[in-house]
Amino acid sequence: MALSVALTQHAPSSDLPLKHVDTMGSTKSSKSVESRRRPSRSLSLLQALEESYELDLIYITERIISVSFPSSVEEQSYAANLQEVASMLRSKHGHNYLLFNLSEKRYDISQLNPKVLDFGWPDHHAPALDKICSICKAMDTWLSADSHNVVVIHNKGNRGRTGVVVAAYMHYSNISASADQALDRFAMKRFYEDKVLPVGQPSQKRYVEYFSGLLSGHIKINNKPLFLHHVIMHGIPNFESKGGCRPFLKIYQAMQPVYTSGIYNVQGDSQTSICITIEPGLLLKGDILLKCYHKRYRSPCRDVIFRVQFHTCAVHDLGVVFGKDELDETFKDDRFPEYGKVEFIFSFGPEKIHGVDHLENGPSVSVDYNTQDSLIRWDSYENFNQSCEDTTDEKPKALWDLSVVRDIPAFSHRHGQSLPVEGAVVTL
Repeated sequence: MALSVALTQHAPSSDLPLKHVDTMGSTKSSKSVESRRRPSRSLSLLQALEESYELDLIYITERIISVSFPSSVEEQSYAANLQEVASMLRSKHGHNYLLFNLSEKRYDISQLNPKVLDFGWPDHHAPALDKICSICKAMDTWLSADSHNVVVIHNKGNRGRTGVVVAAYMHYSNISASADQALDRFAMKRFYEDKVLPVGQPSQKRYVEYFSGLLSGHIKINNKPLFLHHVIMHGIPNFESKGGCRPFLKIYQAMQPVYTSGIYNVQGDSQTSICITIEPGLLLKGDILLKCYHKRYRSPCRDVIFRVQFHTCAVHDLGVVFGKDELDETFKDDRFPEYGKVEFIFSFGPEKIHGVDHLENGPSVSVDYNTQDSLIRWDSYENFNQSCEDTTDEKPKALWDLSVVRDIPAFSHRHGQSLPVEGAVVTL
């Protein structure tokens, strides 16, 4: 892992080597080689390097700063580095910096800087589409208010969350800003492609593409109701020692669980696909997260088979297919076959779809509908929602007007439509 030191712009030291950087640059505080956690074989070299630092501070542009901590950083080290960062920001920017927190809400962050906007969402996931709108509007409002104002993007975990915000704002500023900011947009693009895409998730990239497409008009908004009837997994993953898996499905709408399937018992050598049927069809609207788990045999544990996020406003076909490279975490999991894919069958009503008898599973597939099992019912996002105000009952503390995208002059004049999302941002 000595290579990670060579790739950073500053050698590790016992003190936080923060520098005042006026152009795009990075300042990293690294752990000693001996104390670094050894990455698993499934991690790429770049992912391993991601976990080998305690702090990464980057001036993406002169006015957009990224402050990243790995999820594995020790709490004491994190707190000390956070204080150093706050001291540096105050000395260089005075009170002209606004911190956007993309991680879990923390009291110590707001203590260091009273101007903190909490927009956190779970690590390795895409944010709600309206949250992307809100963040971009808040960034643009702050940066436009004073030429000395800077934005600090704080993230504790994988850099994918920071990348979503930077890439989204790059597209936003391309619509709303002047041509003389082209250099800044190039710097944001370089940051996203070089530092984020290699470690991000497919759904994060998908949501950036949604946002870009809706801004430019390349994506037309679908307002029709969508009812999900079938989820078909083509290619059986090998999660059991003898092949096959025991999948069950959890579906979230706006990060709230709306459906849990039974547990399917599938032998890898007897099935080439598995169909999970939902009857009557499940009405879906807005931000959807679909997560498929494997329930281990005679073990109180579950593993993620695949995870995928999408927004119904961008779904125009009643059959949608995601290949392995479009499934979160799965794209790098050898247990999921390379030719594997997941297909969704929708309709415009809840009634059973006729003429799809060929989707029925064979006699070798059994289903256990005992969904009262605590392992099946457990909501892995519940604790995050409580600490991060990310539920539908608790919105971020202050909100912008709903017409976030309509406020962009170029967008409103060119397209005359607004995003079908509930959005908002913090009042400064």
